[in-house]
Amino acid sequence: MRWILALAMALLTMVQPAVAAEKVKVTVLSTMLADIPGRGEWGYAALVEVDGRRILFDTGADTDTVLKNAQALGVELSNVEEVVISHNHWDHVNGLVSLRQAMMARNPKALSVVHIGAGAFERGGPGTARVDIKTPYEATGGRFVVHDGPAEIAPGVWLTGPVPRVYPETNCCKAGILQADGTLTPDTVPEDNSLVIRTPDGLVVIAGCAHAGIVNIVTAARRIAGPQPISALIGGLHLADAKGSTIEWVAAKLKEIGVAQFLSGHCTGLEPTRRLATVLGLSPADAVYGPVGGSWERGKGIDPRRIARPIPAG
Repeated sequence: MRWILALAMALLTMVQPAVAAEKVKVTVLSTMLADIPGRGEWGYAALVEVDGRRILFDTGADTDTVLKNAQALGVELSNVEEVVISHNHWDHVNGLVSLRQAMMARNPKALSVVHIGAGAFERGGPGTARVDIKTPYEATGGRFVVHDGPAEIAPGVWLTGPVPRVYPETNCCKAGILQADGTLTPDTVPEDNSLVIRTPDGLVVIAGCAHAGIVNIVTAARRIAGPQPISALIGGLHLADAKGSTIEWVAAKLKEIGVAQFLSGHCTGLEPTRRLATVLGLSPADAVYGPVGGSWERGKGIDPRRIARPIPAG
């Protein structure tokens, strides 16, 4: 009888519906394009809101950009306790410590937990994009959670962890990682990870720079959260300097999977955004290079703000 009960419980668990987030909104706080009294920069950050939970994804390039942009937009960050860092490069992490210091004056728990991929604390060589964020951040009382694989950090919300490089996408860096013997090895950004949210309409995938390759990232997201189409693809795809053939290949792969809306930014590039939209068959309202303050919200779609809005008819 005991084994029958165990089997029944296992079967019941198997048929439980997967958790899907109902309310999802992503607001860009740092990227190159801006039309607010804050500023744009070569960097990325976004506030992710999922069913009442608020997560800061990356922290921008300069120490005060995200802080000033949030103030200009009326976005409160002192009640955000968790941060996700896509990878440890200056244009995604330089705002971390200053933001933590500014917000903890109002709430000691603000930005007190940082999720990051394994390999993020590798030492960079001369001219590296890597930053020592560990020592100054931990000095504020903050805590890093290092992930070496996928992790569900909230119901229906996953980190991919370091993304497997299934396809030969090479979005690496000029500077290398410094080894103990003083030699340099290529910085393949092994920690590169993204945020994935399962909704009833499909997956929302948020990338910082897509150093692992956006096709690899989307492939990992669907393996982790379910083989659904992509409801929204958001963030930097590292295609600004890519050849046309590379962009066409990426677009064809994404089209096979299905992408309903696309809010690009940071290192994606304006022209690559347009070419991706063309192949994906997306209208200007559904494929936007998102500015600071631009957002995507489930059930409402993309708010491009004035600077990125489609040309009105007539």
